Amino acid sequence: MGLSSCYSAIPRQWRAPRTIYVLFAIELAFSVAALALFGIAQPDLYRSRLWQEGSDHGWASNPNEIVYAYANYKPMKVPLPWSQFVTNFNVVIAVLSLFLLLVKGIMFICSVFYPLLSAFIHAVLIALYAVSIHAQSASDMSDPDHPQPGAPWYLTKSCGPPVSPSLAGYCKQAKASFAITVLLCALFVVYFLFSLASLYPTRAFRSSRASKLEDTDSEAAKPWEMSQVPPTPGTSGGMKSPTTPRTLAFNTLSGDRKGKSKARKASGLGEQQVRTGEGNQGVPLRHHISMGDETYQGPTER
Repeated sequence: MGLSSCYSAIPRQWRAPRTIYVLFAIELAFSVAALALFGIAQPDLYRSRLWQEGSDHGWASNPNEIVYAYANYKPMKVPLPWSQFVTNFNVVIAVLSLFLLLVKGIMFICSVFYPLLSAFIHAVLIALYAVSIHAQSASDMSDPDHPQPGAPWYLTKSCGPPVSPSLAGYCKQAKASFAITVLLCALFVVYFLFSLASLYPTRAFRSSRASKLEDTDSEAAKPWEMSQVPPTPGTSGGMKSPTTPRTLAFNTLSGDRKGKSKARKASGLGEQQVRTGEGNQGVPLRHHISMGDETYQGPTER
């Protein structure tokens, strides 16, 4: 089975095309919200403040420990939920997902957004948003006095008192950012499952492909319409051109003795007739054809 046959065996039609429009509308709303939330938080609108607030209440490590470690040349990594990497990574995947949404919409309108391509794209997006979810909900074990084995405090605790009122809005915004990340990841999982369901061949697709394969096999079994034509006479592999009386006459008049001798032998004439024909090279062709060499006596002398 060739590559084209394998490719034709993969369905390229969606089971419910209208469902894609609904998913596109939901993804557009979520992607715009994610881009707005992540863009506002970039580069460091409230991340360090929430970290310090958690340290004041004993819910997180002390951010000053990082400064002390750098000053004493001690290797120490910033806890993942409080790192700049998470903030930048969220902005990147938000921009990427919104760009891919525009590309998917155009491809779907042009009927080239196939389920196989959709499964690959959304598998990549699921992996990216899963990394973001893990980073936002990672533990903070950098401070032995205040270990935080679970998610950051703004995800596990309320944004009300004892949290400072000035940080209550930022706390809610951080919660919303995590929530929209989970929703987008769940939406991409729905995309992926729907793509896999569309890749499963339906009964109509299987019957249509079977009929196409039968037509292809029948066309291949038919002989080519020109394959039964006999070779052209005189060509390589074909029969040779036959010798005719007219051929003999032309060879005689042209003075080709070798060709004339072969033509005489093929027509069954003897050597005596060949010598007779050598003396009549100046005779017109009509005398050769109508009278023959034996009846012509030459021009009459006056």
